[in-house]
Formats: sequence, structure tokens, C-alpha cells
Amino acid sequence: MTPSVLFICVKNGGKSQMAAGLMRQIAGDAVEAHSAGTHPGNAINTLSAQALAEVGVDISTQTPTSIDPYLLRSADKVITLGREAVIDAPGITVVNWDTDEPSERGIGGIERMRLVRDDIAARVDALAAELARE
Repeated sequence: MTPSVLFICVKNGGKSQMAAGLMRQIAGDAVEAHSAGTHPGNAINTLSAQALAEVGVDISTQTPTSIDPYLLRSADKVITLGREAVIDAPGITVVNWDTDEPSERGIGGIERMRLVRDDIAARVDALAAELARE
């Protein structure tokens, strides 16, 4: 059976979309990658899409969505990205990736998003390898 991962951030316009897009690129059909937001925004973050396009991943047509309760219960891995996304789901193991936040170091714009992308990509790569071994 194909393992599934649900990536969650607050707006589902940046980090969780980046993680799902990168997982699709890295693992292909070997992993089902989904994303959602605790408080979904209206659009994909333009800089997130641009940073991923630089490495061949297109998330520009994705739409922020809220958390599907069925998907939350059925996903093999549920991962929150950043400190702000909090999931109250008794009985569900949620792993938090406290992702790099370059803005805390005064780094903004596309350079910030590239650093965020690279941090998430390294974590997704490790997770894809872990899932392949299971």
C-alpha cells in the first residue's frame, strides 16, 4: 500500500504546499502527498511558487484548502511546518518540523524563500527515504 503524508501549515499557501510539491518530485508515485491549512488563505504564496519553480516543481495551480478530517485520520504521517500550525487531534500522532525562518535573521524576499525551500527539501528527502524503507 502506498504511504500517505499530510503536510499542514497555517495558510496552506507556502510551506505545506512546498513540502507536498517536493515530496511529489522526490518520491513520485511511491508516496501520496497532501497539504492543508489550519486557517487557509486565498492563494499560493508567489515567492514560494517561484522558489519551487527554480528546482522544477510547479505549485502555481494549487489552491489552499482546509484540513479534511478523513485525510487527517487516514494519513500515515501528519506533519506540521513551522511553530504556528497547531493540530488538536486526539489519537493522531503529529510531527512538527520547526522549519528555518530566515526572516528572524533579517533575510527576506526570494532569498528567504530559497532557504525555506532548501530546509524543507532536506526534510522531505529524509522522510521519503524513511518511507521507502518501511
